[in-house]
Amino acid sequence: MKKILILLILFTPNLTNAQKGWTSLFDGKTFDGWQINEDDPSCFSIEDGAIKVAGKRAHMFYDGTVANHDFKNFELKLKAKTLPGSNSGIFIHTAYQATGWPSKGYEIQVNQTHTDWRKTGSLYAVEDVKENFAKDNVWYEYHVIVKDKRIIIKIDGEVAVDYTEPDVLPDDRGTKRLSSGTFALQGHDPKSIAYFKDIKVKVLE
Repeated sequence: MKKILILLILFTPNLTNAQKGWTSLFDGKTFDGWQINEDDPSCFSIEDGAIKVAGKRAHMFYDGTVANHDFKNFELKLKAKTLPGSNSGIFIHTAYQATGWPSKGYEIQVNQTHTDWRKTGSLYAVEDVKENFAKDNVWYEYHVIVKDKRIIIKIDGEVAVDYTEPDVLPDDRGTKRLSSGTFALQGHDPKSIAYFKDIKVKVLE
């Protein structure tokens, strides 16, 4: 029996992300599959295989071929890092917008020590987190799961938010709701510097 188990371990193939259902959205070298809006294109650059966000307000939207950049139910994983005093964000169910703060979908906060009290893991202005789940100058993993009306946000495996969107929303919510759409990364202000890498998605039924 032990010999059989050893043989199974030795000859079990290592599954790639794609084989497990995960697909990379960023190749670490180019912005292929991404579109930067018109606010401040220089805000985004690539440094050591990561997206560096440093500049005035700007947003970079995924517009590649995976799911035709229109995601409804999914798991999103990425690694993020902020410098002290920095603010950024990750948008879901959003759409390309040439200027301004994205009006469609939800923003997920990226912030440890910026003056904004809403911290990393917050579903911005909907279900906010006041405690720090991460630290500046250290890479941490975001894991966002969207299934029907439910959004789960994990930081390094720890649940920060578990939110179920009600059937009836306030009139002032507008397009800030679950529907379907793409992802976007945020440049917040000239004093904020953030990094993102290892961006991948798993499309759910």
